[in-house]
Amino acid sequence: MKKLISGVLILVAIIVYSSFFKVNEMQTAMVIRLGKPVGEPINNAGLNVKIPFVDKVEYFDKRLLEYDSEPKELITKDKKNIVIDNYARWRIVEPLIFLQTVQDEKGAQARLDDIIYSEIRERLGQYTLLEIISIKRDEIMEIVTRESDEKVRKLGIKLVDARIKRADLPEQNEENVYKRMEAERKQQAKKYRAEGQEKALEIISDAERDKTIILAEAYEDAETIKGEGDAKALKIYANAYNKDPEFYKFTRTLSAYNKIFNGTGKTTVIISTDSPIFQYLNNVK
Repeated sequence: MKKLISGVLILVAIIVYSSFFKVNEMQTAMVIRLGKPVGEPINNAGLNVKIPFVDKVEYFDKRLLEYDSEPKELITKDKKNIVIDNYARWRIVEPLIFLQTVQDEKGAQARLDDIIYSEIRERLGQYTLLEIISIKRDEIMEIVTRESDEKVRKLGIKLVDARIKRADLPEQNEENVYKRMEAERKQQAKKYRAEGQEKALEIISDAERDKTIILAEAYEDAETIKGEGDAKALKIYANAYNKDPEFYKFTRTLSAYNKIFNGTGKTTVIISTDSPIFQYLNNVK
């Protein structure tokens, strides 16, 4: 009798234990009864009740999950082979749809691999190698993320972000591609230098033209000012000469004496004694 009671108590304990299940903060749970979901997904953490031995509980991770693919070789728009290593971050947003379509994370990873790889292959085929490895990478992956997210929503998944981790050249093509890229860069640099020299010559030519114009205008202004000055000087001389011609002649002769005789003493000047320049010297008393 005691054994029977003990057995019953153990059975009751097992039934009671099997009637409860716990959901933590990082999980969403769904009760499955005879292969079909029962009620809504359970998002709140805590203790919940189920029918023992009939109901089964499926748990789904609410955290941000990561998908990391194997490197794959693709062909770019300019017919270059490139090895792409990409990754993505995603989360489960519709547990029921997720369960019905991919069942678990392993199935989700396989579908993500197909969808994202297909989208990357299509998009990279529209760009050249240079655009992919430098200026267009972020733009390409934003398009890949958006387009892939629309497709995986049917799986109860939200694709948060898809990125290229590495973009490498196949080993057999690296050297040839690098040489071609170097040649293209040198050609571009040569073009830039030629354009720079052309621009420099244009600037120098403009500067020389401006210089010629400025000097010509300055010379014209100088000659004008000089002419006006000479005219005023002549007018002053004329006025002075008209007031006292003899005195004017005398001062001019003295100025000439100063220039002739104020030398180093090594210059000999031979002039006739009846020259007008000696008129004042001859009359000295």
